[in-house]
Amino acid sequence: MNLFTGSGVAIITPFKKNEVDYDAFKRLIEWHIEEKTDAIIVFGTTGESATLSIEEKKKVVEFAVKIANKKTQIIAGTGTNDTSVSIELSKYAEKVGADGLLLITPYYNKPTQRGLYTHFKAISEHVTIPIILYNVPSRTGVNLLPETVLELSKISQIKAIKEASADISQIAKVIEIVPKDFIVYSGNDDQTMPILALGGKGVISVTANITPRLIHDQVIGYLNGEQKWIESALKTRELHQVMFIESNPVPAKAALNLMGFIEKDVRLPLVELEEKNLETLKKVLTKYQLIGAQK
Repeated sequence: MNLFTGSGVAIITPFKKNEVDYDAFKRLIEWHIEEKTDAIIVFGTTGESATLSIEEKKKVVEFAVKIANKKTQIIAGTGTNDTSVSIELSKYAEKVGADGLLLITPYYNKPTQRGLYTHFKAISEHVTIPIILYNVPSRTGVNLLPETVLELSKISQIKAIKEASADISQIAKVIEIVPKDFIVYSGNDDQTMPILALGGKGVISVTANITPRLIHDQVIGYLNGEQKWIESALKTRELHQVMFIESNPVPAKAALNLMGFIEKDVRLPLVELEEKNLETLKKVLTKYQLIGAQK
């Protein structure tokens, strides 16, 4: 199975009265398929993986695979800071038909580079589907260095990395030293075009939660040599910015609520968007004609 090129959405997990809202989740998955999203990444950071139980994660990935029905790729964010739990979730995701795995660097533990390599290698030995590494030091407190990525790229199942270090120099070095068939995805929406210009093949996007067709068209258009999509990406700057006006995924959920898709519920310790930030969000969504888009 080849991993996607283009736009993968780091999809939110909709809640209603603190339970996963599967009706809303089904609507979102079907909408992303209609809007040409190239992959749906379930229970990543944006999917509030930190407050989903193991059993909820298993149910979510099985549900997503069933609803997508191979019309788009389903990638499961099975990485945790416990290698044995990551293995359990990864094996289950493969068993129920996920197309790939997203494995974040272990957070809080602060492993060494040797520890990171050994962690990912251990998981890879229990699955056969493609693995995407996920480097986001601002969230995890540990940075997966280019030299370690190079060593991990030699493991057959490890096919790609979602780079959200925000360090363009580091990302450029990764692209420079890894094999040509190893995929680098942007993990920050506002850095997608620079990363594509360096040789990246797509984005795992937060903004695609609210504008999936636009993000897909920008990435695929640019990769096809259509320079007009650079201007389009520049015009999307405010959307990317407002998606992080508070901790992700709080703004994305508030936006989808205003668009008519979901309840705005998040799980503690996250709380709903502050009123002043909600007003800013409304102004930006109105500018892009997104308010009430699905009502």
